[in-house]
Amino acid sequence: MEIIKSTIVPLPLENVDTDQIIPARFLKSTSREGFGENLFRDWRYNKNTGEKVADFVLNAGIYTGDILVAGKNFGCGSSREHAAWAINDYGFKVVISSFFADIFKNNALNNQILPLKVSDKILDKIFNGVEKNPNLEVTVDIPNQTLSIPEIGITEHFEIGKYKKRCLINNYDDIDYILSLTKEIEVYEESRVVM
Repeated sequence: MEIIKSTIVPLPLENVDTDQIIPARFLKSTSREGFGENLFRDWRYNKNTGEKVADFVLNAGIYTGDILVAGKNFGCGSSREHAAWAINDYGFKVVISSFFADIFKNNALNNQILPLKVSDKILDKIFNGVEKNPNLEVTVDIPNQTLSIPEIGITEHFEIGKYKKRCLINNYDDIDYILSLTKEIEVYEESRVVM
């Protein structure tokens, strides 16, 4: 993925931990598939009836898109990688917040999700913008490391390491990345041959 152009799904809650993202009772699988249906399970479904909670943001039908915008300190709590699996399996490619827990941030990057950090001021501006226009369009340009929301006057640079940037652009996991360096490794190895 290089450029993501999408509307956004706002979740203006702070301190969303990994158990809220994917409750522990759903962690019985080691396959990454199927976790999206239980993303934010305890907020999306009534515990007694199992029916969808109509006004929860993922159920309300007002907001859609590949980008989740969350409150400060997203992904705190335990280090479960399943949280990133659930977000990815649901279809989100980017999560925007003003702060991410370090382990969640790394798990997200390892699972083809860009955790895009913005200032508290910019985060508030995004929440206000999407409240006024549920179809607010956002562009995330990974090669140029920019977040653009022209309708509300946002153009921001974001940080991402060169290695993870290359992985996101090329849809690489760690092994794919190493395999992509095969030629360079061979050249290096040949230069090290002792005669």
